[in-house]
Amino acid sequence: MVNKKEDVGKMITDVEREISKIVVGQKAVIHGILRAVLCNGHVLVEGVPGVAKTLIVRAIATILGCEMKRIQFTVDLLPTDITGIMSYNPKKGFSILKGPIFANFILADEINRSPPKTQSALLEAMQERSVTIARQTHVLPNPFFVMATENPLEVSGVYSLPEAQVDRFLFKLMIGYPDSDDEKKILSSNMCINDFDSYDLKPVLNASKILDLQAQVKDVFTSEAIEDYIVKIIHQTRDKNGDLGKYISYGASPRASISLYIASKAEALMQGRDYVTPEDVRTVVYPVLRHRIILNYEAEAEDITADRVIKDILGKVNAP
Repeated sequence: MVNKKEDVGKMITDVEREISKIVVGQKAVIHGILRAVLCNGHVLVEGVPGVAKTLIVRAIATILGCEMKRIQFTVDLLPTDITGIMSYNPKKGFSILKGPIFANFILADEINRSPPKTQSALLEAMQERSVTIARQTHVLPNPFFVMATENPLEVSGVYSLPEAQVDRFLFKLMIGYPDSDDEKKILSSNMCINDFDSYDLKPVLNASKILDLQAQVKDVFTSEAIEDYIVKIIHQTRDKNGDLGKYISYGASPRASISLYIASKAEALMQGRDYVTPEDVRTVVYPVLRHRIILNYEAEAEDITADRVIKDILGKVNAP
């Protein structure tokens, strides 16, 4: 049982230190994934091939002491390949064969390579933490976390994620290229030279401790002034007036308000505090909103990104 808020910051530092044995750089992404785990939320990660998306989640699952399953999304993947099926054996009768969704950490690799019907198989699992197989509802392990990756380079053979599914991701994180110093370290420390087990990663947490931390997140104090700040930011995404407002087709939903609220609490806890500051809100606002603000074609034509719109919004809303 973790009792003190200051202990949480040290625990997160220990996790990040252990991950640094195998993952070079990408500290912001690792911090974001850990924050999502504390929020009991899911993460959509966008990045070019070869930037360690799979390695990061595999390492985090090991260090957090949880079971991980990888689902490689392809055009011929079926929903039952994810959830499982009802099977018949002449000797044993009917039985449920559970799919890879029954694990603590799910890596949905290149999720946009499968059609919407298959992508939607994750919807119930992500929102309800359960799946239905042959009219029977099965509860998923707890904690349950989905990290989905998508490749932004290709447009052939990929499908856009349904808006209903995108909104179920707490964060959208962007993985970029490493800097020169980090890439030099990668040359002598990579999975082509060393296998995963050789890094001897030690579990820092376990499922019970993660659930305890998730409970602590809910207890972090958020003042009324901070709540007003969050609501004003969200409402500003729906305002189509102003310099960049004309580029917004749809603003963020109430689920975005909830996500920003809980993510700010988790960020505060990770910093060793039991109260939320405006800086916590500004830290998490980009990954919370960048996939929830729907821009129009004019924005695409003029190279206006969601992050730029968010920056404009933060400049308009006064912090408490």
